[in-house]
Amino acid sequence: MRAVIQRVKSSKVTVDEKVTGAIGRGLMVLIGVEVGDSEKDAQYIADKVTGLRIFEDENGKMNLSVKETNGKILAVSQFTLLGDVRKGKRPSFTKAARPEEAQSLYRRVIENIISQGIDVEEGIFQEEMLVEIYNDGPVTILLDSNKKF
Repeated sequence: MRAVIQRVKSSKVTVDEKVTGAIGRGLMVLIGVEVGDSEKDAQYIADKVTGLRIFEDENGKMNLSVKETNGKILAVSQFTLLGDVRKGKRPSFTKAARPEEAQSLYRRVIENIISQGIDVEEGIFQEEMLVEIYNDGPVTILLDSNKKF
C-alpha cells in the first residue's frame, strides 16, 4: 500500500462540481492499494499517517503529529500511485488491487485513522475528482507498506 502525505493549510475534493470533502490545516492523504495488501498494511499506513511528526512545534521544529495539532485528514483513493513506468512511457497498473479489494482496504485505513480520534473527510472511491491542495512548506512524504525495512 502506498500513500502520499502532504501537510496542508487547506485542501478539498470536488466530484461533479460538488465538494465531497474539505479541511483546513491538516494532511492530504492519497492512498493506493496494491495487489496482496492486507489489514496489516492498512493499519501500518494509518499508524504512520497519524504519527508523522511533520508539524512545527513552538520552536519551529517539525515535532508534532496531526493528532497533536488537532488537524484533520482529507483522504482520497488513488490507484495511479501504483503506476509502473519502468518500461515505456505509458504507466502499467497491474500492481494496483482490483476495485473491490482496494475499496475495502482503503476503508480500513480510514476506519483506523478515525479510531485514533482524528476527523477524516473523503473523496469518492472510483470517481473522477478534482483535488485542491494548498501544500504547507511544502512538506510531502511518501509511504510504502512494502518498504518498511
